[in-house]
Amino acid sequence: MNKEYKSGFVSIIGRPNVGKSTLMNRLIGQKIAITSNKAQTTRNRIQTVYTSDKGQIIFLDTPGINRAKNKLGEYMLKVAESTLDEVDVVLWIVEATTFIGAGERYIIEQLQHVKTPIIVVVNKIDNVEESKVFEAINTYKDACDFAEIVPVSALKGKNTDELIDTIMKYLPYGPQYYDEDTITDQPERQIVAELIREQALRQLDKEVPHGIAVVIDSMKERPDGGLIDIDATIICERDSHKGIIIGKQGVMLKKIGTHARYGIERLLDTKVNLKLWVKVKKDWRDTDTLLRNFGFRDE
Repeated sequence: MNKEYKSGFVSIIGRPNVGKSTLMNRLIGQKIAITSNKAQTTRNRIQTVYTSDKGQIIFLDTPGINRAKNKLGEYMLKVAESTLDEVDVVLWIVEATTFIGAGERYIIEQLQHVKTPIIVVVNKIDNVEESKVFEAINTYKDACDFAEIVPVSALKGKNTDELIDTIMKYLPYGPQYYDEDTITDQPERQIVAELIREQALRQLDKEVPHGIAVVIDSMKERPDGGLIDIDATIICERDSHKGIIIGKQGVMLKKIGTHARYGIERLLDTKVNLKLWVKVKKDWRDTDTLLRNFGFRDE
């Protein structure tokens, strides 16, 4: 074992919408986790890998921690909380504010029992004056027993190098778990499904997006290798939602498809022919078999 090389697992936690996925994408330099300004964007634990000559960090981006409202919510909470004691470092992402709300207090309760070093990351410092950042750091300094507090802007990439150095400080010396060119353990199909779901979240109105899942029905490369055909289905909970997702004369579905295709082509580095369908599965978020079918499995 290289006595100088460090490696370990880092869980990224926080309530919904504090910028967990944006930060992870920024740290590894590539878009793997989908981002939107709606809650429940990240539903599964996404594993990504940062490698440098000093060490390797395996990030686990978890769903936002908040109280569960249905079986999908329970699943997401279990995924998020189960990582806290399995990792080498916990990154708790908060916003640059002096107000600690009910969501943050709930997380503080969960963190009281955690033995792992906790680094508080005060995100979105590009949105506030410097004095407010110091006030936020002071507020969180007394909230729980933390190893470090690091202010960053995930969106602008400000101070993210310092964050990497701080994480490395707390990692054990160990082997390189993945090749240097590995960025994620997510199967390609899953990332494609997530890119489609991201566009549905971004284009649709407030109520519908929570109740959707995306299933890749087929993904085939054409013999000449110049194009990949992808058929995917957007699952929603109500007939009225289906109408909204398709839109007048199919305009909304076309818009989701066009935006998603752009992201998928960048990911796969090839032209894509994307066909989308919409199906209704009532109350799928409260149905165990459907949750499993759509990839939400307890592991």
